Amino acid sequence: MTESDLSALRERAANGDPTAVDILIELAGERGDMAELRRLADGGSSDAADQLIEVATELGDLDELRRLADSGNITAAEQLAELTDD
Repeated sequence: MTESDLSALRERAANGDPTAVDILIELAGERGDMAELRRLADGGSSDAADQLIEVATELGDLDELRRLADSGNITAAEQLAELTDD
């Protein structure tokens, strides 16, 4: 997928197209693109938040999990506790 294609998807997503949001989440998850997932999650997508937690957990990104947990995400808090429970 070209950068132009991604830009078009982002525009569609910004205009409320749920299919575009789903495609962006899938692509970002495959690429491990936490910035894209964060942007979508911060925009209100719970699916993006779930994918972001999954990627952050896989990468051991405690800072991202902590940020999400601090904002009230229970799943992120649980993952953070699991990763830091030695």
